[in-house]
Amino acid sequence: MIRQARPGEEAEIDAFLAGHPETSMFLRSNLAEYGLEDRQHPHAITYYRAPQTGPVEAIFGRANNGFLMCQAPAAGPGLWQDFAATLQGQQVCGMTGDDGQVLAALAALGLSEGAFNLNHAEPLYRLDLAALRAVDVDIRRPVADDVDLLSLWFAQYMRDTGQGGDQADSLRAAITRAVEAISRGKTRLLIEGGVPVAMTGINAEVGDMVQIGGVFTPPDRRGRGHARRVVAAHLAELRDAGINTAILFANNAAAARAYEAIGFERIGAYRVAILKAPRVIGAAA
Repeated sequence: MIRQARPGEEAEIDAFLAGHPETSMFLRSNLAEYGLEDRQHPHAITYYRAPQTGPVEAIFGRANNGFLMCQAPAAGPGLWQDFAATLQGQQVCGMTGDDGQVLAALAALGLSEGAFNLNHAEPLYRLDLAALRAVDVDIRRPVADDVDLLSLWFAQYMRDTGQGGDQADSLRAAITRAVEAISRGKTRLLIEGGVPVAMTGINAEVGDMVQIGGVFTPPDRRGRGHARRVVAAHLAELRDAGINTAILFANNAAAARAYEAIGFERIGAYRVAILKAPRVIGAAA
């Protein structure tokens, strides 16, 4: 059976997740940043554990923004049904995680393929930064004057990756992401000829491991290796700051080729599932 995790169990939960680091980055990073009691931030997560007592064998999560996550490598049908029962009456908008686990969770939740705007497995990659090859390019953090450009880039990024929904909602989300990219300091811009031509960022970080996300090159500048160079330069900066390992998942074949050129090696599959519209679990479709 599943129960909600309680304050004081943070270390136990993270120790379990650390045994599956490549597919637990969001769960671990958000736990470190927001803990178990934050009910306000959109990315803060309500964590559920199984079994209720004894060593942790599975962790499930629902972020305040409705995204679901899991790390339950040994879960059988009964545990997935318990997870679905726990979510009854709660609104969800999508799920990410290990490919097979997410498929099992979505089946238990009764969400049909037609309910999704995006539901596919992406190749999951890992790189030991000690093996990273150096690149000589100019990157910098975005500043306030970049907000309009970044808003346009994030809007296009969400369309490219299937994350865009209603046009007005997507625009608001893009502006929010642009503002956060500037304030959080985890995004880098590739500069050529004095202007930004590509971007990359960190969407999760725990200890000496990061997960790369938000990699984007505008359509008129694609095919010139910008994405490969900006990611490599950012990773070199992170390596110098003490980061040892990078994780990412590739949305398309071109992105996969760029990451493989840097030295990333495929280690599995990571599913990204985004609903066309938020759904309340247990409510009539």
